[in-house]
Amino acid sequence: MDPLLVIKNSGAGTADEETLERGLSVLRSATSVEVVATGDPGELNSVLHRAGTRRIVVAGGDGSLHAVVAALHARGELGQKVLGLLPLGTGNDFARGNAVPLEVTEAARLVLTGVETPVDLVVDELGRVVVNSVHVGAGAQASRRGARWKERLHRVGVGRVNLGRLGYPIGSLQAAVKPPFVRLRVEVDGEVVVDVDEPVLMVAVGNARDVGGGTPLTPLARVDDGKVDVMVSRAIGPLARFGYVAQLVRGTHPARDDVVYLRGARVSVAGEEFWCSADGEIDGPERRRTWRVEPGALRMVLPASAPTTT
Repeated sequence: MDPLLVIKNSGAGTADEETLERGLSVLRSATSVEVVATGDPGELNSVLHRAGTRRIVVAGGDGSLHAVVAALHARGELGQKVLGLLPLGTGNDFARGNAVPLEVTEAARLVLTGVETPVDLVVDELGRVVVNSVHVGAGAQASRRGARWKERLHRVGVGRVNLGRLGYPIGSLQAAVKPPFVRLRVEVDGEVVVDVDEPVLMVAVGNARDVGGGTPLTPLARVDDGKVDVMVSRAIGPLARFGYVAQLVRGTHPARDDVVYLRGARVSVAGEEFWCSADGEIDGPERRRTWRVEPGALRMVLPASAPTTT
């Protein structure tokens, strides 16, 4: 087994450190392991500079995975590395959608025995990456509000048994009460699917299926098909909005008449000012954004049966 470089967040709490140690004991039983904590992009870049040929294991949540992938992409080294994941975040959406065990010792065994799998990457016109999902409109508002609820509820419970994953559904419900309707032109592979004459509740571009701790925003998305799933909600009326949120939690919203759901390799959104939530990071306001898929841009250790849409 090749040696491993485990990158963890220097701001991790005591509970996460104890959880990580259980996973590290499994890894150390099979190979040499170096553990490095990083707290900012400069530290992360320095660690990656001396990674060599070692397999990189991200010990953290979706934000930590995004940070490592973005740094490797900026360095032009993404295709040269193999990444593993020990899910230590609250949401762990990438892990959930790709059958990576949430129990750390099982995830560590997967790092040792899993299959190197090509994983697509989504990149915008400025070179910024999206590993999991990006969404606009009420989705971004839900993320902004959900992040506050996630932080509050994460403190309720012990370890993995906490209420932090309810943050996004609560944020979605709040966003549905007073949503930021936006008029946007959405193009998928050059075809207009929604234009500015019809306000939308939200637009989602999903490389993977889940956001916000297990909410299946793009429930049919796969990270290995060279496409993103595009979901546009036109649930404008009050009853329609609440119905949409109720079905969103169950992942049945693509069947609604006021939802457009399709796949493509390039997505453009333009129109009124909007905010974006990309892998949980909020930015904006914007007037135009374009995302394209880079098929198989990174390699990750995943179960032989992953990616999954179940």
